[in-house]
Amino acid sequence: MNEFDTIAAISTPISSEGGIGVIRISGPEAIEVADKIYRGKQRLCDVPSHTVHYGHIYDDEDMIDEVMVSVFFAPKTYTREDVVEISCHGSIFLLRRVLSCVLKNGARPADPGEFTKRAFLNGRIDLSQAESVMDLISSENEMAVKNSLSHLSGAMSTKISSIREGILFETARIESALDDPEHYDLSGYSEELSKKLSEWKDVLSDLIDSADDGATIRDGISTLILGRPNVGKSSLFNLLVNKEAAIVTSIPGTTRDVVEEKISFGDFSLRLMDTAGIRHTEDTVEKIGVKKALSLIDDASLIIYVVDGSEALDDDDHDIMERIRDKNVIVLLNKSDLTQVVSEDDIRGFFDGNLSEKSIISFSSKDMLGISSLKDEISRLFFKGEVENSDRLYITNERQKFELINALGSVKRVNESIASGLPEDFYTVDLMDAYSALGSIIGESISDDLVDEIFSKFCMGK
Repeated sequence: MNEFDTIAAISTPISSEGGIGVIRISGPEAIEVADKIYRGKQRLCDVPSHTVHYGHIYDDEDMIDEVMVSVFFAPKTYTREDVVEISCHGSIFLLRRVLSCVLKNGARPADPGEFTKRAFLNGRIDLSQAESVMDLISSENEMAVKNSLSHLSGAMSTKISSIREGILFETARIESALDDPEHYDLSGYSEELSKKLSEWKDVLSDLIDSADDGATIRDGISTLILGRPNVGKSSLFNLLVNKEAAIVTSIPGTTRDVVEEKISFGDFSLRLMDTAGIRHTEDTVEKIGVKKALSLIDDASLIIYVVDGSEALDDDDHDIMERIRDKNVIVLLNKSDLTQVVSEDDIRGFFDGNLSEKSIISFSSKDMLGISSLKDEISRLFFKGEVENSDRLYITNERQKFELINALGSVKRVNESIASGLPEDFYTVDLMDAYSALGSIIGESISDDLVDEIFSKFCMGK
């Protein structure tokens, strides 16, 4: 265990008041510091580990708050140090006053992410697990939570460590044979190594391939709502965000600018953009709105094209469909509660068969018909329909993706050396490069500066 001083921070959000707030203290003097300001039936240094105690916090003779104090003795704690957590009433003023009292009695303010950094440096978690802690805190949908928990439980670490152990074994085998050829025979070894390299390549390639979906899980799907004026775009937008975020009227051209909201939609997130109705107009301001809406098409990951199924398609519809023909598109035949004059075949003909069978959905924002089908189709387009009950591990971290690519490149170079008939000692350089790259992911081979940079991005108190 590393030797550190004692740190403290508010570990619950302080942007608004809440029922309770927690101040966390960690380090060799955590119990002693807490005992200086806590008054209860027992001194905290005399209580059993992993227990909770009622009492009051005092600044000298001035009572600050009525609290519950949780005591955890090392090493079975988050940081593997002594930890005290003071649960106060959720007043921001009270929390800051209690923290000030803690700091006055021997602790120092924790740096961002310093509690998790100590958990890493003390060997309780590896670096990939530490990074998943921040991902978990910032998760905004069910998939992100599930994936972060999978990383935190060691799913990624297990894959990486298994490959590293294999690389180390093969490297030692080669070195032993080179040092003592009389006792170690490498006949047929290249073919044997090739099989293992193939297994490692499959694992690394799958993790790298998951990174695009991982970014989508983390950041949400950039989703543009398009259509003619008065087809129900803003009504759909308000329905999805569950509030009156966009103005809805029967007057065409009401929406002039882009309205954006990020929402949790089923198991994933959408970054929704409601736009001006697309039509030919002479109104100067409306023209700007239409131009802005069209400019967003190229950058959007998903287009939800809203059609008023109770009105015939016109030239504006044809223009929109021409512009979005090659994008990920879901067509909502809206106002399905009215008599329909537009059919799925009418729509499909303009896309030349580029739309899947389920990409055209009968919809009604009035009675929410079609919401479930919309979720299912987005899942199919972006996650191959495997959102629910999927155990796939997704990479959401660019640093990890970079090191995985480096490791895969090194493994491929070993294959190239085998194919070129090079001696076995050529393999070890690239094998150890792969070993080092994978070690960077879990923190086995990483500079202090990079560790500091990673944890500096964490929130305070974690």
